[in-house]
Amino acid sequence: MNYKSDIEIAQEAKMLPITEVARQLDIGEEDLECYGRYKAKLTGGLWKKIKDRPDGKLVLVTAINPTPAGEGKTTTCVGLGEAMGKLGKKAVIALREPSLGPCMGVKGGAAGGGYAQVVPMEDINLHFTGDLHAISTAHNLLAAMIDNHLQQGNTLGIDPRTITWKRVVDLNDRALREIIVGLGGKSQGVPRESGYMITVASEIMAILCLSRDLMDLKDRISKILIGYTYEGKPVYCKDLKAQGAMAALLKDAINPNLVQTLENTPAIIHGGPFANIAHGCNSLRATRYALKLADYVITEAGFGADLGAEKFLDIKCRLGGLKPDAIVLVATIRALKYNGGVKKEDTSKPDLEALIRGFVNLEAHIQNLQQYDVPVVVTLNSFVTDSEEEISYVENRCREMGCEFALSRVWEKGGEGGIDLANELLKTLETRPSHYHPLYPDDMSLEDKIKTIAKKIYGADGVTFGPGTKTTLKKLTALGYGSFPVCIAKTQYSLSDNQKKLGRPTGFNITIRQVDVSAGAGFVVALAGDIMTMPGLPKVPAAEAIDVDEDGNITGLF
Repeated sequence: MNYKSDIEIAQEAKMLPITEVARQLDIGEEDLECYGRYKAKLTGGLWKKIKDRPDGKLVLVTAINPTPAGEGKTTTCVGLGEAMGKLGKKAVIALREPSLGPCMGVKGGAAGGGYAQVVPMEDINLHFTGDLHAISTAHNLLAAMIDNHLQQGNTLGIDPRTITWKRVVDLNDRALREIIVGLGGKSQGVPRESGYMITVASEIMAILCLSRDLMDLKDRISKILIGYTYEGKPVYCKDLKAQGAMAALLKDAINPNLVQTLENTPAIIHGGPFANIAHGCNSLRATRYALKLADYVITEAGFGADLGAEKFLDIKCRLGGLKPDAIVLVATIRALKYNGGVKKEDTSKPDLEALIRGFVNLEAHIQNLQQYDVPVVVTLNSFVTDSEEEISYVENRCREMGCEFALSRVWEKGGEGGIDLANELLKTLETRPSHYHPLYPDDMSLEDKIKTIAKKIYGADGVTFGPGTKTTLKKLTALGYGSFPVCIAKTQYSLSDNQKKLGRPTGFNITIRQVDVSAGAGFVVALAGDIMTMPGLPKVPAAEAIDVDEDGNITGLF
């Protein structure tokens, strides 16, 4: 069977003017800042009108560890929102914005797939409303002001060797990971080592996603720790007087973006931190708007539940005062067989034994999520190659573990293919109350927080702390950051920090090689294994297949 590509399906969509989509949520034109006919930002004035309304139900969509065989987390999230609409429920989808890094690299965009997409797909996956550009510019302004301060006499006495603030670009560019700035003579600046991160790993991105309003954003920016003086005293963004200009660059970017699905269901898309190197959730501001505008909010967190869901539950919910009502955990038969040792090209063939071996990955994620005391619904993103025997095995095992279960066919059928899942979710919301709590308390030490995540979520025996990391943790605690939650950056492909260990690894330690603090965002970052904050392009980048014709029609974008 010849299937249409995602972009072909998206380009055939019959979109409504964004003002009509907004009316579904009782939003008037005066509360929209339109970016053409099909995109708009929600204004701060709208928040003043809705802030006292009761919250709707909050549902997190997450997944098993990603594999080349595919899972379809975002597709399921979009299709589930569409299905809720078909059932007459007032629902909003809340997603992250795509990064150009994956779009031009290997992973693809973040607009869903098949007949469960948000549109206009090309705009969302490329420049959208310019939020990521604003974040990059604000981040790099601070970098420029740091180097200018060094050049102009360094009255703060900043030790250039301690500066942790790099530059960012929203592309996978490994050649920029480590650089030297200030070369070319006295007038060109002070030479020092530095580097680049991808924009979605920027603390500015994290701050934007965790700020409640513009003034909160500016205050958080002022608290960014950029390095230390020669005497070892911390230096903050506010010492360079950069926070006002940086906030000015972000005054529009902080407002959530409203678009629609292929079936015209409202979708709020805002913020885009990666879950393997950042906290992996859409903005708190977007989620709070959605909760006031709808009865059901369907949101997602990046990559597998060991990364995105853990950070959603331990960082975003903790800092934002959110209480999720249910979790939908996405898997595929093909991905489970891949975890069971089957090659990607063979995952479509019936193989119950491989499925049984690979089920341990799903089992681990179920048990991990159940630690938060939030009801879990497991859904299989269905493929025509799935056998009834394989589906029955997964369903029976999930129900034995205390989870509800439903098949999802949203890629093929859109909202209609998500009706069973939506009904199962609604039943869960009505009959199983959530007693959400984070995995660890605020007053636990930073070292023990890292150990807790490693043991209780990853299944590690313990943690190996690299040279200087324990000293850094003690220093951060002395500076007042000991109560912060921890954001662990590690590979998304395994529960461990070794991407080759599939299934449910045992008998391993997590290695923490570096520790930093995102003081403005409000969490400590621990880098595990060989994870990098600037990804590289694959041998054949996706960019090679992307093109545009003389009429401006884009092709090759998935």
